[in-house]
Amino acid sequence: MDKIIYPCIMCKNNAKEMAEYYLSVFTDIEIADENNWAVVLNIVGQRVMLLNGGEMAHPNPTISLMYLTTSAFEVQDLYNKLIKGGKDLMPLDSYPFSEKYAWVEDRYNVSWQIITANEKDIIQKIVPTLMFVGENNGKAAEAIDFYTSKFPNSEKLGVLKYTGDEGEIPGNIQHAEFKMLDYLLMIMDSSNLNSINFSEGVSLVVECKTQEEIDKYWDIFISNGGEEGMCGWLKDKFGVCWQIAPSVLKELLKKSPEVMKEMINMKKLDIRRLSDSVM
Repeated sequence: MDKIIYPCIMCKNNAKEMAEYYLSVFTDIEIADENNWAVVLNIVGQRVMLLNGGEMAHPNPTISLMYLTTSAFEVQDLYNKLIKGGKDLMPLDSYPFSEKYAWVEDRYNVSWQIITANEKDIIQKIVPTLMFVGENNGKAAEAIDFYTSKFPNSEKLGVLKYTGDEGEIPGNIQHAEFKMLDYLLMIMDSSNLNSINFSEGVSLVVECKTQEEIDKYWDIFISNGGEEGMCGWLKDKFGVCWQIAPSVLKELLKKSPEVMKEMINMKKLDIRRLSDSVM
């Protein structure tokens, strides 16, 4: 729970319903926070936000959640639950890279990659995984360099490239891991699923303690080809959606609905203005 980055899933105004569903799927899970706009889950000690957004955008496989475990039984159990009302993207099976693995889209269109791994290799149980498709295909290496060079507490951890035998472009990223702001992310290029791209359906929240941090991270994204959105949202130069938000926001929202009204009129969030709206 101490990581400042976590995934946010856009819901069709049914965040509470989705939360109840995930409470039935996972064993190590609890509701960490909720209000009229969102439910924040704590799954295996990590935050996942469910945000009520109506028909604004829906999740798609360009950002999936990789769930790592040492237990083949747990993979089987999670798959059995997630596939009900969902569909296979890669069927449950043994693969060269894992004893037990499946890529499944659940009934709410959220993509999960469930995989067995050695305990020494699991440094984060749930890892957002970015898939670069369409015009982005081949840009995963550039993205790794951008994220790790521009943000503190970042590093490359491992890169596996396609050889061409897989039917993919040789030299593109088959799988890679990196840390950004001390948060583990995975990334890959793919020539499949060219009809979709990154969207607000799944975004990454960066919680900031100070206005200085908000300004810093916002400026890094925007000055390097990003695009400003409203209410603290932006898209980076690859189209990945981020929310740069103050950590005090949830407390301010509890105090007054005026905070949300003030947010609607902002692009980059201003902590002082939000705090003043409570008065």
